[in-house]
Amino acid sequence: MEIINWKELLYPYEQTVEELLLKFRSVDKECRHLGIYSPIDSVTGRLKRPASILEKAGRKQIPPDKIEEQIEDIAGIRILCQFVEDIPKVIEMVRSRQDMTVVEERDYITNTKPSGYRSYHMIIRYPLHTALGAKNVPAEIQIRTNAMNFWATAEHSLRYKYSGNIPQELQDRLKNCAEAAFRLDTEMATIREEITNAQRLNEIKNNLVTNILENIQNLYFVAKLDDMNEINKEFARVWNSDDVDQLREFNTKLNIMAEMYRT
Repeated sequence: MEIINWKELLYPYEQTVEELLLKFRSVDKECRHLGIYSPIDSVTGRLKRPASILEKAGRKQIPPDKIEEQIEDIAGIRILCQFVEDIPKVIEMVRSRQDMTVVEERDYITNTKPSGYRSYHMIIRYPLHTALGAKNVPAEIQIRTNAMNFWATAEHSLRYKYSGNIPQELQDRLKNCAEAAFRLDTEMATIREEITNAQRLNEIKNNLVTNILENIQNLYFVAKLDDMNEINKEFARVWNSDDVDQLREFNTKLNIMAEMYRT
């Protein structure tokens, strides 16, 4: 049997996972910074273990020298969404990127697996620049909701425990759970607007409070003590009111005061 240098083989895949995580987390961060809705809730990555790679190679009768060519999910990231409606947005986001190429898509949401598994899989080629030159690395992107992911994680653990032979009674219960998880996703979609509005309001409040605290800290160096006492009292009142408009007005007032002291 051919000896595989796993450290050498896996390193490009490890780098690919790190770069993909950075790119998609940056998209989410930018959306939040700009105050627009992000269809990405979280992103995680994983590298297939040598034992899993060998198991898959054996099952599919892939020789060791063809592993890199024929196994496309050694590197993988998982993008989780809050709502089912966010999944097509993330799919289009991946398709439209110029720094990777989609080569295959598998829709296990419309075409649910018999086990109840739901997810959207995309196989991409990622151009990685290594110390030895450019390399097109295959990677898998899984896109699913948090509810789908909770079910898939539990099912994977049970499949590992039973070595792939989950008892039929347990399989039936798992399938019922998968349907319950999908019903939850469907129900959450009906109250999506309320949830997203509440989240957006919280982000606005947090940003305003951050700006207010920065302004108060800066004013301590230039304003009179009596003025600062009044400012702190007003901040406590506005904070307790939990009113975004009052927070915004107070922040504007502090901005004007800071400008006055600067001039």
